[in-house]
Amino acid sequence: MSVYENLHFGRRFPDPRAVLTLLKPITWFPPVWAYLCGVVSSGVPLSSSPLLVFLGLMLAGPLVCGMSQAANDWCDRHVDAINEPDRPIPSGRIPGRWGLWIALAMSVLAVWVGHFLGPWGFAATILAVLAAWAYSAEPVRLKRSGIWGPGLVGLCYEGLPWFTGAAVLSDGMPSYRVVVIAALYALGAHGIMTLNDFKALEGDRQTGVNSLPVSLGPERAARIACIVMAMPQAVVIALLWIWNAPVNAMIVTALLLGQVWAMRILLSDPRARAPWYNATGVLMYVSGMMVAAFALRMVGMT
Repeated sequence: MSVYENLHFGRRFPDPRAVLTLLKPITWFPPVWAYLCGVVSSGVPLSSSPLLVFLGLMLAGPLVCGMSQAANDWCDRHVDAINEPDRPIPSGRIPGRWGLWIALAMSVLAVWVGHFLGPWGFAATILAVLAAWAYSAEPVRLKRSGIWGPGLVGLCYEGLPWFTGAAVLSDGMPSYRVVVIAALYALGAHGIMTLNDFKALEGDRQTGVNSLPVSLGPERAARIACIVMAMPQAVVIALLWIWNAPVNAMIVTALLLGQVWAMRILLSDPRARAPWYNATGVLMYVSGMMVAAFALRMVGMT
């Protein structure tokens, strides 16, 4: 038993506040937002299936995303003991193997809830749960790769929930336009996930996690992240023009220009500015997602 497991000798059960911290509610927003984008882009009135909308939001956020955070913290407990020893598991506020049991229980619960969303929602839930464990757990642990790790998270945070929301409301395969736009925003999210790796730079370096900030250095990794975030949005803008949604294309263009301004500030000091960019540039990124979703809704009705 390691040192961090001995910090709270008398604790047998998790601190309830620590469990909420483990599930990281702040991280639920991206998949919940992407699911809403999928619902909007489907063209189906939200009032037609309010229960499906609600279950999908709960599944995308608290259940699947919360489970993935618990699984990641359990699998990363040694890294967190270096980077952030005050986190729930290394601090001992969630003792023993409780972190693992919570992640496993939520995996089962997520799959159970997912079956209420029909075959498309059920299949997407299973894929999301498997992806969460593949990202964090040995022997796969795709987190070790600066390419596959952020790519998988971007897919599960933005692309898969978007696709699921559209498929569940449509009760079938979404249109090719929805799939293309969801895939483009999922690709761009690779850059967002790369910036998120900056906070774990030292621990990743010491434990063999080859994130892009570790393998390329913060400056090069930040430049690549900016390119990866910007290029798919440029394609989205072009497609919206082609699909006769010029107002939406102009709004996404303005949001992208705002991100370029924020990127210039980020690149001046990537390690220090990454958290700032996540609060500014990423907000503009996800705003563009909803603008594109409404464009798809209008295009689908014409």
